[in-house]
Amino acid sequence: ALHEGHIVSAQELIVLLQPVFIQNSRNLILFLQDTLSIDDFTYLSESYGNKNPFQNEILQSSPSSLVLPAVDCEAIRYLLSFLQESGDWKLTYTSNLNFSQLELDTSKPNLLVVQLQPLVSGLNEISVQEAIAENDKIIGRMTMDLQERGIHFSVIYTAVRPSRISRRTDVAWELRRQLMAVEEEDSLSYPPLNMTTGNATCILFYASNFSLTANGSVPIDLTNATFVTRSVDISSSECSDFNTTLSLKYTNPVNGISSLEIRFLMTKKFYTGSARYWSTFDSVEIVQDGERFAKFNVSVISSPAEYSFHCQLVGTGNLYPARLIPANKEAEEWDVFISRLQIQGFNIENNQFSYASDCTGFFTPGIWMGLVTSIILVLILTYGIHMIMQLTTNSRFDDPKGPALSVPQTE
Repeated sequence: ALHEGHIVSAQELIVLLQPVFIQNSRNLILFLQDTLSIDDFTYLSESYGNKNPFQNEILQSSPSSLVLPAVDCEAIRYLLSFLQESGDWKLTYTSNLNFSQLELDTSKPNLLVVQLQPLVSGLNEISVQEAIAENDKIIGRMTMDLQERGIHFSVIYTAVRPSRISRRTDVAWELRRQLMAVEEEDSLSYPPLNMTTGNATCILFYASNFSLTANGSVPIDLTNATFVTRSVDISSSECSDFNTTLSLKYTNPVNGISSLEIRFLMTKKFYTGSARYWSTFDSVEIVQDGERFAKFNVSVISSPAEYSFHCQLVGTGNLYPARLIPANKEAEEWDVFISRLQIQGFNIENNQFSYASDCTGFFTPGIWMGLVTSIILVLILTYGIHMIMQLTTNSRFDDPKGPALSVPQTE
């Protein structure tokens, strides 16, 4: 029994999943979506003419089921690593939605991770409803295919983060007070991607959101594949004392793109003006299907060589603090968005980021606005004090017992 408002912790989730590991059938399928909340099952089913996007009846037809309305995000993010450590699973990761060619060796425990299509943020509810309905069909097709093969399995359907946040007034003030604490906690939601050579780490890369848009209409969310499921191939990355290349290769990241490679090129140079080495982020390259090559020049991404680089927003937008500027025609067809970027390609110690050099200078627009406002107020106060000091009082006054005071016009 779960009480209303209770959030299942990581320890509770481990206890609840124990029956999955002791049953005879050790085939586990993890359907992983980018965002999902329990409210999606009720809210979307009552919207737009009661067109329920969840038509799959596997939950009702299964001999046993468990629904957890709220689970701690941290527990979900580490769910895959926990499952891998819980048994001798044969891990199979796929984002290819063609399951007819999928082969499973039922003589061994299988852990199949299916990366569902992302729900595009920023669109209206109808588009989100259609995306959820498509993912529901994917789940139905795959489970039906496994049932026809006579394979027994268990299914987990979850997401990396919630799609809906409570708007209750009783928690609004608490959310505002804890905003900075929550941002700090979210920044540590999953470890950074690291590239090692031997026993040493030569590249560290982290982002809270790493997504692209191809041809202005095809969204590609690479956050989960890069940092959560770690299905990205970084074997082509290169490290040296003065040149570093982080290569991220994805297989079938989205329908219509069979392969995608993203390269981050960094160099370390000595500058006599500052008498020190600096690490510069030179360019970003995107290679689609091994043929289409897009290159972006990078602006305002540099830091001392012994520091890491951090920026809140990096992308192709004109308002981003650090911009990716298209260097050829192919690059104009891509939109890149990276939030909370932190990267380091040199002088990494203890597999941790060094002190971060931020892309935003000390004098932010807010600081400048405060300074200008303060100067204006000081000028007004100075003028007022000056005017008050110019006021004079009469030097002579009427005496009621004497003759009336006569002031000549010349005075």
